Amino acid sequence: MRTSFTDAQRRDPEVAASEAEIRRCVHCGFCTATCPTYVLLGDELDSPRGRIYLIKDMLENERRPTPEVVTHIDRCLSCLSCVTTCPSGVDYRRLIDHARTYVERNHRRPWPERALRWGLAHILPYPHRLRLALRLARPIRGLAGPLGRAPGLKSVAAMLRLAPAQEPAPAPAKATPAIGERRGRVILLQGCAESVLTPEVRSAAVRLLTKAGYDASFAAGEGCCGALVHHMGRHEAALVAARRNIDAWSRAAENGPVAAIVVTASGCGSAVKDYGHLLRDDSAYAERAAAFAAIAKDVTEVLDGALPQPVRRTDLAVALHSACSLNHGQRVRVEPARLLAVAGFQVLSPAEAHLCCGSAGVYNILQPDIAGHLGRRKAANLDGLRADVIASGNIGCATQIGGLAKTPVAHTVELLDWAMGGPAPSALAHLPATERHQTNA
Repeated sequence: MRTSFTDAQRRDPEVAASEAEIRRCVHCGFCTATCPTYVLLGDELDSPRGRIYLIKDMLENERRPTPEVVTHIDRCLSCLSCVTTCPSGVDYRRLIDHARTYVERNHRRPWPERALRWGLAHILPYPHRLRLALRLARPIRGLAGPLGRAPGLKSVAAMLRLAPAQEPAPAPAKATPAIGERRGRVILLQGCAESVLTPEVRSAAVRLLTKAGYDASFAAGEGCCGALVHHMGRHEAALVAARRNIDAWSRAAENGPVAAIVVTASGCGSAVKDYGHLLRDDSAYAERAAAFAAIAKDVTEVLDGALPQPVRRTDLAVALHSACSLNHGQRVRVEPARLLAVAGFQVLSPAEAHLCCGSAGVYNILQPDIAGHLGRRKAANLDGLRADVIASGNIGCATQIGGLAKTPVAHTVELLDWAMGGPAPSALAHLPATERHQTNA
């Protein structure tokens, strides 16, 4: 695609990087076939190719974003399915991230939108605040239905639907030594939403990592990865989050070598693996950011080939939902299925596996109508497999699908932990006790 940026504009590293990606686009339209919003809405401006045109025009002419342009940019899920499909290698992630930052700096949203986004940015990334918000939301979850029918309150209704009926007991972030032959030491990302909504995932991951021969540890002072605020165009807040985590890991690394930064929420993993790019122009952090990004791993990458034989019979059918952040963002496509298969599960893949479930960070709150359509479509495809359980490696997907599918949802590590002798996940509670507790001879 031809561009006409000026030399002065190109002095901005973000503009220069965006121009390079825009010029790679050859208008082929392959991206439209795999873009969830285009598949759903059929509007060219809601496809990656259409958004690239809008972004190019906005940046080249330094225009103030119009409400129409903002609408189409906001509708992007950042699922990155288009990146997997693109034959020209356009890194669309760079473009949409830059566009969102530009919109955040140059567009004034209506006050209800500003208030909602401010609340999400100042609550979700902070576990203590999120836990308090969920306690306040729990008694009024029943209002989600009536509120969802009011046009201006659909986002509020979406938040209430995502609140769990009961508050999970927190899992302590406790360092645990390896069992058997030691492979090294890893640091588990504590994250924000996952540690509050499904703390049992952390416990399962620790048990698996230690059985795989790793000392499982945590870094004091670490926090949210920054993905949630970055997806809302709050670039500076994402930088603050990344620097804080890098400082925490640097202090932890003083106690000995770190084999990997292990992430159990694939949305966070995609963000952490991008720290090297995010902080590339920060002389105080660039080198460390690149180093930690290079050893950031999804938990399945670390466990693949490292676990002992399962101790339980696990001939259950598992519908594997491959989160976009894992499939397209990190390109971790083989390890989850292989781990489950080795553990004895029958792994099934749904139709339209490449399409997003509609969670996408806070997308299901900010765009509840589109997210609802995509979520129901995904749930129907997964339910159609008639599996015993759905496996997902991302807290956002699990929450979204769990509220719409008839089949219960578990994190991949919960199922693997159960196969290795750990407690049965709540998603298997519908099975007879003999199936949940039967062990291999």
